[in-house]
Amino acid sequence: MLLGDVASLAIGSNLYLFLELHLKKILLSFLLLSLAAGLTYKWYLGQSVPVFEVTTRDFVQTVVASGQVQNPHRIDVGVQITGTVLNIPVLEGQYVKKGDLLIELQSTELRAALRQSQLSVEQAQVKLLQIHQLLEPVAFQTFNQAQANNDNALKTLKRNQELLEKNFIGQSSLDESIRAQLITQAQLMMSKSQLESLKDGGSEHLSAQSSLSLAQSTQEGARSRLDYAKVLAKVSGTLISRNVEPGDVVQPGKILMRLSPSGQTQLVLQIDEKNLRKLKLGQSALASADAYPSQKFEATVEYINTSVDPQRGSIEVKLGVSKPPEYLKQDMTVSVDVEVSKTLSAKPVPLLCIHEINTRMPWVYKVIGSKLIRQVVSLGASSAGFVDVVEGLQEGDLLTIDALMPLKSGLRVHPSPTPRLQ
Repeated sequence: MLLGDVASLAIGSNLYLFLELHLKKILLSFLLLSLAAGLTYKWYLGQSVPVFEVTTRDFVQTVVASGQVQNPHRIDVGVQITGTVLNIPVLEGQYVKKGDLLIELQSTELRAALRQSQLSVEQAQVKLLQIHQLLEPVAFQTFNQAQANNDNALKTLKRNQELLEKNFIGQSSLDESIRAQLITQAQLMMSKSQLESLKDGGSEHLSAQSSLSLAQSTQEGARSRLDYAKVLAKVSGTLISRNVEPGDVVQPGKILMRLSPSGQTQLVLQIDEKNLRKLKLGQSALASADAYPSQKFEATVEYINTSVDPQRGSIEVKLGVSKPPEYLKQDMTVSVDVEVSKTLSAKPVPLLCIHEINTRMPWVYKVIGSKLIRQVVSLGASSAGFVDVVEGLQEGDLLTIDALMPLKSGLRVHPSPTPRLQ
C-alpha cells in the first residue's frame, strides 16, 4: 500500500512537470487551430454584402418638380375717377364676397352734382307736363277760335262781293272784308302751327323731350360717378395685395389691389426640359404643399408651354386641382409627382444596384449560391431612385447594393440584412 502511494506521487509529479514545460506550446497550438478554423469558416461563408431581392410589381414612373399655387387669373382693382380715399374696410389676405366694399372715395361734390342733375330732370319733366296739360289745350282752343274767325271772315267777304255786284256797298267795304279775311287766315295758320308744335312729334314737344333726355343723361352720369366712388368686389375671392391707404389721392389706371378669385386652383411648375417628351395633357399627379408635406392631393396636367425658358432650361407646366384642400393658399410652394407612365408586372431595381448605367451594356452583381456573378441587364423607365429591368433578371434574384468594398465576379459572399427599399 505504501509502495502504491509512492508510485502515484511519482507519476503525478512527472505529469505536472510535463505540463509546466509544454503548456505554452499547447495554448499556442490551440489558438492557431481556432484561428485556422475561423478563417476557414469565414472563407466558406464569403464576404458579407448588402443585397436587394428582385420582386415583380407595378412600377409608376414620375417626374418630380416644385412650383407655386396660382389661380387661373387675377383681378386688378383700381378706380375709375380721380378722388381721395375715404375708407378701406378690407385687409390684405382677407376673403371677400362678390359685392363687398373694397375702396370708398370722398363723394360730397359728387352727391351735390347728382342732386343738381335730379333738379334738372324734374324741371324738364314739369316743362313736358306743362305742354301736355296746359299749352297744348290752350293752343287747341286758340286754333278753334281762329278757325271760327276765319270762317266768319270768309262769309262776310262773300256777302260783300254780292252786295258790291248789286251796288249796295262801295269798293272800300269789299277791300276791308278782304283784309279782314287775310288776317283771320294768317291767325288760323299761326294757331295751327302752334298746335302742331305742341303735339307729340312737334317741334316744341321734341325740344322739351330732348331737354328731358339731356337732363336724364346728365343725371345718369352723375349717378355713375357717385357709384364709382365705391369700388366693389366683382367676384368672390382673396385679396392678395393692397397698395392704398385712406387719405391717398388716387386716379384711374393705377392698380390699388389685386384679387385672387375663388374657383379652380392651378399649380404652376417649372420642369426640366429633358422631361418634355414624357409629359402629356391629362396626366395625373400627386401634390403636397411644403407646409403640409404629409397631406397629398390630386392634380391633372392641363397646360404645357410650347416654348422653353432658355435661362433656366425648363418648361412651364400647369396642373388643375379640382378639389383643392382648405389649407391651400395663393403662392404656396408645392412639390408634385407627375405620373408619366405605368408598367404592369415590372421588376424595379434600385439604381444603387446598377453598374455602368449610362453605357450600352449596364450590369449588376447577382448572388448565385455563395458567389457573385456579373449579369448584363436591359433597362426601362426610371423613377424615384429605381429603374425597371426589362431583361436579365428573374423574381427572387439577389443583387448586391453598391458599397465601398471592392467586389469582383466569382467572389464568395453571403447576403447581409439590409433595410427594405421602397
